[in-house]
This record gives sequence, structure tokens and C-alpha cells, in this order.
Amino acid sequence: MKNKTYNRKKILVVFVCASIILVALIGRLVYLMVFDAAYYQKKATMLHERERTIKAARGEIVDRNGTVLATNKTVCTISVIHNQIKEPEKIIQILSKELDIEESKVRKRVEKVSSMEKIKTNVDKKIGDKIRNYNLAGVKVDEDYKRYYPFNEVASKVLGFTGGDNQGIIGLEVKYEEDLKGTNGTILTVTDARGVELEGVAEDRIEPVAGNTLKISLDYNIQEFCQQAAEKVMEEKQADGVSILLMNPQNGEILSMVNVPEFNLNDPYKLNTMEAMETMSDEVKQEKLNQMWRNPSINDTYEPGSVFKIVTSAACLEEGVVTVDDTFSCPGYRVVEDRKIRCHKVGGHGQETFKQGIQNSCNPVFMDIGLRLGAERFYDYFNQFGLMEPTKIDLPGEAGTIMHKKENIGLVELATMSFGQSFQITPVQMATTVSSIINGGKRVVPHFGVSVYDHKGEKIKDFKLKEGKQIVSKETSDTMRMLLESVVSEGSGKNAYIEGYSIGGKTATSQTLPRSAHKYISSFLGFAPAENPQVLGMVVIRNPKGVYYGGTIAAPVLKNIYDNVLPYLGIAKNGNAKKELKNKN
Repeated sequence: MKNKTYNRKKILVVFVCASIILVALIGRLVYLMVFDAAYYQKKATMLHERERTIKAARGEIVDRNGTVLATNKTVCTISVIHNQIKEPEKIIQILSKELDIEESKVRKRVEKVSSMEKIKTNVDKKIGDKIRNYNLAGVKVDEDYKRYYPFNEVASKVLGFTGGDNQGIIGLEVKYEEDLKGTNGTILTVTDARGVELEGVAEDRIEPVAGNTLKISLDYNIQEFCQQAAEKVMEEKQADGVSILLMNPQNGEILSMVNVPEFNLNDPYKLNTMEAMETMSDEVKQEKLNQMWRNPSINDTYEPGSVFKIVTSAACLEEGVVTVDDTFSCPGYRVVEDRKIRCHKVGGHGQETFKQGIQNSCNPVFMDIGLRLGAERFYDYFNQFGLMEPTKIDLPGEAGTIMHKKENIGLVELATMSFGQSFQITPVQMATTVSSIINGGKRVVPHFGVSVYDHKGEKIKDFKLKEGKQIVSKETSDTMRMLLESVVSEGSGKNAYIEGYSIGGKTATSQTLPRSAHKYISSFLGFAPAENPQVLGMVVIRNPKGVYYGGTIAAPVLKNIYDNVLPYLGIAKNGNAKKELKNKN
């Protein structure tokens, strides 16, 4: 009797437990079907949908006249979808042959169980079309875009290049990424439970939006001519490198920026030297590539040498510690504290006015006026002229000025700074500061970006820069233009003289560190017309062999450039500009 009662209780307990479990399951089922239905419906849909990206065409970069400097080539991405493959061996053989990839590598990707596996990107469109025509189940050929530079090496360190994802890596490509990149589209297809695409079910397609076109101030014709001039002098002087910069000193627009040796933008991971990359470690290879990609005009600093005498002159004239007719005596050196600092002319220049001192590029004259100005005011003018801040050029990686702290500037440092030694700036900072001194005294921002257009050709925006502050008076600016014109017509810059043109300029020869290496930088900065400057040019030659004086080897380079570029820009031989430089629409 007790056993029967115990069994009934046991059955009852089991029944109750089963009932509770059943109710819980029903409750869970109701919850899933009613309250959580949207979530699981979405999950189920995702299992039966496959999304592929449609790459957007990157916006073009065009020069001031509309010449295309960076555009796109249509290429293909070849992929396989594992669940849709019917003839794996055939696919492996065909893809290996057409894509020139080892069979083992193709096999590994074809046999990998994944929703989609990329075999190769950036495939030439003709090859992509050929593979598409095989009609291989499970093989997808999607059209894509690869960045293409029609002129290969032209302006390579300015334009920059893109990576495998078409994203900017260096130069304008990365600086204007948001304007250029565009918006990708998508293709959505429906599959069955095995992952096979269902026929007769329409694709859901969102079209990509192409990137915007960037118009820049650079002129392809001028850039090409300057590059040829740079390559010629680099070869003749067996120099380590040559930079040439041309800009409009009135508004900061850059017409040309050359840095040879340049590199091939369509093959940016190949060194522009004869070195074999196969024998290099990854670290060494990357370091050499980084050096190849550097833009010395903005990334590297140097001692400007005598070109900086323009800045010292402007500061001292503005402060009133010197006049054009002040007289000086140059015995060939100055003794400052315990240092004997020499002039480039060993025998000295004798008696000379300040005007003659700048024509002769006489170091003692500039040491004298620098000491008159004093360390504190000299430092203040560095700040006033904008030399202690970046120029804000629209390129990445701009280097800053390397300068003494004010409290560490003694008489010797002040004397050497006055003629451009014992501190370092970038070439673009030097060109920008001189532009600001000679244009009436307004600080300018060097830049390439002019305007942006959408893919339909409609203008979206202009890059309007705020007017810079007045760094020197108009009177000082007028005087500086007169003095610098006399340097070319009567002084050390005579090798830049062009009959019929009014040109102002300054030569420089500076020694690099360490001094014991006996390496030099030769440079020349010149502008035209001297009365109303419309173009300013700067030539920097690094470590030339043989004769290394800036007036001897750098000035003739700019003369040759101006002989061709000034008429091209519409600057007449009477010394006046026919018109101010403007961008063509």
C-alpha cells in the first residue's frame, strides 16, 4: 500500500515538473515569437543575405588650368563564394592561369569555408572581363577603382598617393581625403540555406557616390619645366637633391613645387634608386621608402644662409636701426666676443653703404645691424614675421623652426643669426616670409587648394584664406623690393638678370652640419616684377660637387626658368605684369 502511495507521489512530482518545463517552454516560445520576433527575423534575413561593396570613384585632382593630375582606372576584384562553387578544380586552374598566382595559393582560398574570399584585387579590367566570361559558378568579378597618375613622377611629393583601400597616404591625397574619397555603394543578394544565390530574386543595390574634384593652384606646365631644370642641375652638379618652389607672393598660391629625385606615383613602393629591395630587411626597406616620400621643401629644415639677410634687413629697417645710406667698413671679418667671424670676401669690401652691403652680401654689415637691433628685438621680429609658427601649408608633416631660446642668444649667436646661420627653417617658410615682406607687408599662407567641384562639375566651395596680418610697413616693403632689385641688377645676383625684366633676389651659400663634412646648400630666391611681384621663385641645391656658390649655380637655374615662365604667365618685359595671376575656369 505504501509502495503504491509512493509511486503515485513520484508520478505526480514528475508530472508537475514536466508541466512546469512545458509551460516554461511554451512561455519562451511565445516570448520569442511575439516579443523577440523582430530580432530573430533580422538574424534569419542576415543568414540569407550577402552584401558586397561597390567602391566609389575617388575624386580627381586637377591643376589651375584643368589638367588632370590624379584620376582613376577601372580595375576588378576577383572573389569566390565557397557554397556556390560547383567545379573547384576548374576554378583553381583558370584563376591561377589568368591571375598569375600559384595554384596552391588559389586552392587555399577556394577551399576555405567562408562567406566570401578575395583572390586578387586591382586586376586589369580586360582580365576581369575574361574571367567573367568563363561563367564560373561561385566566382565573382566586381569592378573597382585604382588611383592613376597620368604623369607618373610629376609633383609626386605634392600629390601623394593612395593605399590598397584607395585612401590617401601622403601629400594632397591625405590632406584632402574628406573631399576626394566619395561614398561606397552596396549590392545585396539573397541566398538559400546553403548560401547559394537565389535566381529570380532582385538585387538590392545602392549606387556609390563619386568623390569630389579638387582644383589646385599648381600649373602642370610650370611644374614640368621646373622639374626638367632641377634634374639638369642635379645631374650637372652631382647633387644629393634639388628643390624648386614657385609661388604667387600676393596670395600664397603655389604654382610649382619640385623635389628631385621624384618617384613614380603609379609604383610608389619601388625605390627611385638602383638599390635591390629584395636583399633589404622590412625595416630598412620602409625607412628608405619614407625617405623617398619626404618632401624636403616642407619636411626638412636647413640653415638658410644669406637669403635670410632679407629678413634681417626688413627687421632693422622697420625698427629704424639702419637706413639705406648708412655706411660701414668691411675689413673681411668682425671680432665678436672671442670669435673672429669672416666675410665671404677674404680681403673685405672696404667702405660701403647699407645698399652696397646687401648687394655684396657682406656678413660684417649684417652682423653690425643685427647687434644694433639686439637679441630681444631680433627674437620679437622672428615672432612678428611668423617664423616661429608653421606656415599652415595644406600638406602634412610641415617641420617647425629650430631656434635658440631667447635667453640663450648671446652676441655670437646674434651675429651669426643675422646672416642666416645657427638656426634652421624650412624652404617653404623662407619663401613665405620673403613673399610677405615684398608684397606690401601682408603675411600669406602658402597653399595648393583652390576649389572643390562635385562629380557633376558644380562648384561646391572655394578655399578662402583670411587676409594675413601686417608684418612690416608698406614703406619697408617698398624699400626691400628696391634693394633686392639692385642685388640682381648690380650685385651678387647678377646671374639671374634677364634683360627687359625687373627682378629682385638674393643669393645664399650655407654649410650643413657637421661643418667638418664640408657639405653645402646653394640657393637663390628671386621675384618678378620687382615693382609689383607676381611670382617668387626659390632654388635649393643640396650638396653640389665642385663650385657650390648660390650666385654661381642656383641663380642661373631660376634665370632659365623665368626666361620661359614669365612670358607664359603674361608678365611683360617692361617690368610690369599685364595682369594679376588668376586661376582659369
